[in-house]
Amino acid sequence: MDGELADLIGRLAVENPSWGYVRIQGELRKLGRRVSRATIQRLLRLRRIPPAPQRERATWRQFLRTQAGTVLACDFLHVDCAVTLRRVYVFFVIEVGTRYVHVLGVTTNPDGSWTVQAARNFLMDLGEHADRFRFLIRDRAGQFTGVFDTVFNAAGIEVIRTPPRCPRANAHAERWVRTLRGELTDRMLIFGQRHLRHVLAEYVKHYNHSRPHRALNLLPPRPPAPVVDLDEQRRVRRRPILGGLINEYERAA
Repeated sequence: MDGELADLIGRLAVENPSWGYVRIQGELRKLGRRVSRATIQRLLRLRRIPPAPQRERATWRQFLRTQAGTVLACDFLHVDCAVTLRRVYVFFVIEVGTRYVHVLGVTTNPDGSWTVQAARNFLMDLGEHADRFRFLIRDRAGQFTGVFDTVFNAAGIEVIRTPPRCPRANAHAERWVRTLRGELTDRMLIFGQRHLRHVLAEYVKHYNHSRPHRALNLLPPRPPAPVVDLDEQRRVRRRPILGGLINEYERAA
């Protein structure tokens, strides 16, 4: 057996955990390659790839990757204001599949009732699009009460609590917090709650519609216009955001 065919068999097994030897054999026939069941079994054993029932044990990372389009993740972040000397909390939700961010509110007192109302407002804004989501990942913070979970369950969204002291289980939300701090709040003085709302609105607009993402092949979550083809010899114009803290680029008219 040539190495290319062996690699193909291994790839089919790894990428499709529920496929047994016969199913892989059938897929190979569709591709014009005839291989016996015994040969497939022997090759997978040599590569230490277990049979189908054992390969189906998905890890948390595999679960997120498979279900990404139907998963939401939420969390709080805090910002200390330079003038009011008060700590302000930002409640947000991120769509794991598209990385689109929704800021649900800014408050100095993120108690359970405030968080529940923010969740209700979010689902109302989603409207019929809420049917696209099946899971919401959250941590075990006290703001997330049983009523909070009930609000999402009523919309057909199952709430998944992360293990205690395990921020990596909510990695997409944590990564957005790191991005926000690195690109905005660590580089700009926030004077107060009103100022924070303003700069957040502008940054989130940039993040959702203009900022390229490595996980999205360097596209923004929802680009407002076709991506500029930089191979064309045309002038590209820079547009500063937040006083030049962030730059956006577009083709000159």
